[in-house]
Amino acid sequence: MPVVGLSYRELSRLAGRPRREVAGALPYLGLDVESESGDEVRVEYSPNRPDYATAYGVALGLRGLLGVSLGSPRLRVRRSGLAIAARPAVAGIRPRITAMAASGRVTAGMVRQLVAMQEDIHGGIGRGRARASVGIHDAGRIRFPLEYTAVPPTHRFAPLGEAREMPGSEVLGGTEAGRRYGRLIAGPLAPALLDAAGGTVSLPPVINAAATAVTPRTRRLLVEVTGPSKAAAEQVLATVCTALHGAGMSLESVAVSGAGNSTPALAPRRVRVPLSLVNGTLGLGLSAAQAASCVRRSRIDAVARGGSILCDVPPHRHDVFGPMDIVEEAALGYGIANLEPELPPSPAPGTPDPGSAALAGISAAMTGLGYSEALNPCLARPGTLYGRMGRGASGAISVADPRSEGSALRDSLLPGLLECLSRNVHEPYPQRLFETGPVFSRRGGIRESESLCAVASHAGASYTEIKSALQAALSSALGARCSTPARAHPGMEEGRSADVVVGGRAVGSVGEVSRAVAAGFRLREPVAAFEVGLGGLLA
Repeated sequence: MPVVGLSYRELSRLAGRPRREVAGALPYLGLDVESESGDEVRVEYSPNRPDYATAYGVALGLRGLLGVSLGSPRLRVRRSGLAIAARPAVAGIRPRITAMAASGRVTAGMVRQLVAMQEDIHGGIGRGRARASVGIHDAGRIRFPLEYTAVPPTHRFAPLGEAREMPGSEVLGGTEAGRRYGRLIAGPLAPALLDAAGGTVSLPPVINAAATAVTPRTRRLLVEVTGPSKAAAEQVLATVCTALHGAGMSLESVAVSGAGNSTPALAPRRVRVPLSLVNGTLGLGLSAAQAASCVRRSRIDAVARGGSILCDVPPHRHDVFGPMDIVEEAALGYGIANLEPELPPSPAPGTPDPGSAALAGISAAMTGLGYSEALNPCLARPGTLYGRMGRGASGAISVADPRSEGSALRDSLLPGLLECLSRNVHEPYPQRLFETGPVFSRRGGIRESESLCAVASHAGASYTEIKSALQAALSSALGARCSTPARAHPGMEEGRSADVVVGGRAVGSVGEVSRAVAAGFRLREPVAAFEVGLGGLLA
């Protein structure tokens, strides 16, 4: 899950409330507070809420929850005369483009937050830039109107971070961004955004031009979003524009035309929610007017209509798909702390589920061994599950029309923990993580089972260390003894891995992660890991 560092001072200024109220409200926005240090607070947010990647988006939510501003934010857009024309040549490559401009003071802190939000969008709802990619430019260095067209590999420009011009083929093969995202536009032609003087603005979705880089001296921004879907591109554009509006910038329209493209409307979506669904789900007895008021505190326009609530969902709210999502917003607006739990009537007291009790024991054992617990989503990117692990994807269980950053049900916990390590390379070592959770396989249909996985990463991480942790956890939590006969496993260093055998049956693997896999996750320190299936052990 993405984490963002925020300033209490800035949040208090933007939300119009003192620090103590801001600090108390953050968890009730659905944000997990990871740490506090002086003025800084680090919070974890869901990838489907990229508007929370900046202080401006978080402050917008706080203003609703604290009663400062209710309903959807009003994005006032004035006409600017700026325009982009798309050419038919992009139709078969990356057909959709949309854009907006913004004027105002740009600070170094704003640039830092915008870049962080841009990368979180790419990694989350942008699906690795395949579904949508964002380019943010200094509009003062661009001559309008712009042309969105296709260029050959010989097209030359200086990409971001480079001082010299190079042909597009070298950009795709010789820069880090090109190697990572060039596959999205593989073909004889590549999409390019050019200005009226023939200068290159960007080579979407790969890289911007160095000439349009944003600095604290920038006074006018151009935000362009490209992708295969007009709706997805406009949702992403709305997210960025909402943040810019919250930062105090004035939004300006960019006329978009050609090849099936049009100027973004950024219109709300209407969702009708029965009042009975709200009260029945939350266990409340609200009137329609009261329920609508709760929804407005979550920064969504809502009015009571008989026995229903009519909601106009702002375009940046990617996470709202239907009535049940509005019920969740009503709960947040009502105040999670105000919901009073009630025990269901029962003639007999409840007892702990044996499986859940065993999992709790495993977590306690791993924590006692010095491992921190992680919780990763069951949906993961296929590239993380298979490509970076160096194994084939023939058994992948893909999800039709996924609505999150992942599109495949995980069949292993190890890739998720390695990705956690890759996101924390700046943190002190040693790092030791574990996770218990469901994995999925194709055996007589799609089957779900529980697994335990642990990783240790530091200069001295070894097979011996991780094997000791494995034996201690199984023995103390489940009373199980295991043997570890040597065996090669995909993703493990040759000669440094083994099966995990309990009661004569192989239930997992243990070993040192191969250098190739570690390099694929950009890990510089050695990693040792084990993963065992808990289905039979819990029984």
